[in-house]
Amino acid sequence: MLHFPVLLEESLRYLISNKDGNYIDCTYGRGGHSRKILGEITAGGTLTAFDKDPEAIADAKRINSSQFTAINSSFNKLENYFKDNSVDGILYDLGTCSTHFDDGNRGFSFMNNGPLDMRFNNTKGKPLYDWINNASHDEILKVLYEYGDEKHGKLITRKILEYREKQKILTTFDLADLIKDCYPGKNRKIHPATKSFQAFRIFINDELNEINQSLNQAMKILKKDGRIVVISFHSLEDNLVKNFFKPNKLEFPKDIPINTIEDEKFKCIAKKIRPSTDEININSRSRSAIMRVFKKL
Repeated sequence: MLHFPVLLEESLRYLISNKDGNYIDCTYGRGGHSRKILGEITAGGTLTAFDKDPEAIADAKRINSSQFTAINSSFNKLENYFKDNSVDGILYDLGTCSTHFDDGNRGFSFMNNGPLDMRFNNTKGKPLYDWINNASHDEILKVLYEYGDEKHGKLITRKILEYREKQKILTTFDLADLIKDCYPGKNRKIHPATKSFQAFRIFINDELNEINQSLNQAMKILKKDGRIVVISFHSLEDNLVKNFFKPNKLEFPKDIPINTIEDEKFKCIAKKIRPSTDEININSRSRSAIMRVFKKL
C-alpha cells in the first residue's frame, strides 16, 4: 500500500506562517509532509526532519536540497539541535508509518506474518518478542490496560503465559492467533488483536513518554507566534497533547479578590480537525486522525 501523508493541506496551512522560517518535521516517515513543506518555503527557509527509523532516513537522503537536513533520532532530542526561540513551526504526525504495517518483517501488523519486533528503530533496544517471552503477568497486564484499554487483558495475559510454557511467541501470527482465541463470536468491526498490538507497540517504543519529552522541548525552541501542529491517531495521544497545552492555573487565597489566574503560554487555534470524506476514501488509515494546532504567545 502506498504511503499517503495525512491531513497534508490542512497541516501546512497552519504550520507555515513565515515562508523564510525554520521548520521541523518530527516524524519524517516517507517524507510526504517534508516534501510539501520544502515546496512551500522560500530560499531563506529551512526544514529539519527527525525519524528513529533508519529506513525512513535512507528515503530522506534522496531529497537533494541545501535547505533540508534529516536526523536519525527520536524527536525527544530537539534541544540537542536547536536553540531556544529559533524555530517557526513544528509538525508531529504521531504513531507509525503505513509502510511499517505493510512490511511483515518489521513486526507491526497482525495481517502480515513476520518476526514480532515492533521497534521503530530495529537496530536499537529489544524487540517485542524478547520482552513478551520474559515479562511477568503483571507487566503484560499493565501494558494491555494502560496502552490498549483492552477489556480482555486478563484473559490475553493468561493465554500468553500458557503459550510460553510450551513454546516462545516469536511471530506476529503467534501473538495475533492466541489473542483471537480470547474473543468470542465472529462478527467484529475491528480485528481482535488491534488494541493489544497498539498497546505493545506504544510500550516497546516508549511513545507517550517521548511525546511528552518532545513537547516540553518544543515549547522552548519555538519562537513567539510559532505553531505546533499535532496529528494524533488514538485517544491516548490526543488526550496527552490536549492536556499538555492546557493553561496552568495559579491559585490565590480566597480572601484575595482574584482567586485564579491562568498562565497561558499557548493558544489553541485549531482543534479536532479531521480528514475529509474524500481523503478517507483514498486513504482509509486516515479515518482516526485528529489534528490540533497551538500558537506560542
